Amino acid sequence: MIKSILGRKLGMTQIYAEDGTVIPATVVQAGPCTITQVKTPERDGYSALQIGFGSRKAKNVNRPLKGHLDKVGKGYFTVLREVPVDDSGSFQIGQSLSTDLFEIGEHVDVIGTSKGKGFAGTIKRWGFKRGPSSHGCKNVREPGSTGMATFPGRVLKGKRMPGQKGNKRVTVLNLKIVDIRPEGDLLIVRGAVPGARNGIVLIRKTNRGK
Repeated sequence: MIKSILGRKLGMTQIYAEDGTVIPATVVQAGPCTITQVKTPERDGYSALQIGFGSRKAKNVNRPLKGHLDKVGKGYFTVLREVPVDDSGSFQIGQSLSTDLFEIGEHVDVIGTSKGKGFAGTIKRWGFKRGPSSHGCKNVREPGSTGMATFPGRVLKGKRMPGQKGNKRVTVLNLKIVDIRPEGDLLIVRGAVPGARNGIVLIRKTNRGK
């Protein structure tokens, strides 16, 4: 059984539960995805599927990838990802995957790339507090001391410092599917998922407690 599918974040909205409660939700276009390669334990040492999502013009595909996708005969894809499966022998190249993999009320993990926010200081990046802003103070937004004296005489690894904020792989766990609309290949999940509008996300069935 396959547990993952690629999709595109369309944006956030809100829906109403039966009791009138407002539920914040994210709309994701989940698929359709096409199986472009089947990996088996006999040939590759593990079971997995390579799936493609989105469409791309032939002129924007290099020759090795074009040769690989021509064997599938389903066009050229924007994104290719490999997802694990229990039994890859039950799938075929060219097979389509869509929202029928999921059910309303099921819980999923959503993986995406967070919004990039450029270089940020410690206050914005890590939530540090400001220093005193009275007369003569020079560390209003500076991080302050970052290390020790003579020993060990260096900044320890993992020290929270200014740097790149966002634009990283983020996984949001255990989100509930509140609605499925197969006619538009739409999954509506409770809460927020990482990334900007139209960003690519991977949706997988969670293996954690509900």
